[in-house]
Amino acid sequence: MKHARWVFVGLAACTAGQHQQDFTEPLSAGERGKLLPARPTVRFVAVGDTGMGNPGQRQVAQAMAKTCAEYGCDFAILLGDNFYLDGVKSPEDPQWKTRFEEIYHVLDIPFYAVLGNHDYGEGLGYDARRGEAQVAYGSRPGKWNMPGRYYHFAVGNVEFFALDTTLPMYLAAEAQERTVTAWIGQSQALWKIALGHHPLLSNGPHGNAGAYEGLPFLPILRGGGVKAFLEEVVCGKVDLYLSGHDHSRQYLAETCKGTELVVSGAGAKTTTLKERNPHHFQSLELGFLYVHIKENTLTAAFINGEGTVDFTRVLTK
Repeated sequence: MKHARWVFVGLAACTAGQHQQDFTEPLSAGERGKLLPARPTVRFVAVGDTGMGNPGQRQVAQAMAKTCAEYGCDFAILLGDNFYLDGVKSPEDPQWKTRFEEIYHVLDIPFYAVLGNHDYGEGLGYDARRGEAQVAYGSRPGKWNMPGRYYHFAVGNVEFFALDTTLPMYLAAEAQERTVTAWIGQSQALWKIALGHHPLLSNGPHGNAGAYEGLPFLPILRGGGVKAFLEEVVCGKVDLYLSGHDHSRQYLAETCKGTELVVSGAGAKTTTLKERNPHHFQSLELGFLYVHIKENTLTAAFINGEGTVDFTRVLTK
């Protein structure tokens, strides 16, 4: 059975012993930058909506590097909209250098990425070739990993399920639904985490799936397909669903059949927040999510662009 406890941690609220820093043992020099599935701990950073090449993206990258140097990171996760405004055209696109390699050179760890709507083109464009360009870049030597538009991988006692949530926006996710459902059903991992771009619930301007943009019509825009897909494939079948799309940091209080919902889309800029859904924490500061898993304990911490821990939630099994 999964239990949860949470605490708000900030500079103003810190008292002796409150600001827990014992996330993990530090990596040795020989281990840094490598995936180590046999390690008893799994540590990673997760952030979305990064690909702007702006000062905000650089600031968050530096804060991620600071956190990884202090607590240790095995890898990073990008939650979509990796390249604004319309993705990359090919593995040779110059944006790989300016909006990924140059910015994240401070992090010598693998990156696992999912696709967002902007990675397929600007606006309502859906250019599958742009998505495939990001998959193709993963076949080259380097830190970028995207073996498919949806895929899964395991590290230690954790299995990750990387989703393409733009496909269900266009009601074109039947094959993905069957495949991912089988992957999750066959998984023997203690912890299961799904990764996608579009949130199920959000207090940002895009809103909740099924009512994106506040629209009661136009299924593609309102995300009815995303809602149906996530409720069928993710809800109650994984422990945590991480998403972006709205440019803020949110840990929702409501779950989806027990699956905890997190929005980490403040990787380059922020937008607005409302009080649409109950939440444990939400912020318009730039920042990212840091997750540390050791055996039956998962610690999720929101860290801001200055590298300060704002919020921590602990799940146990």
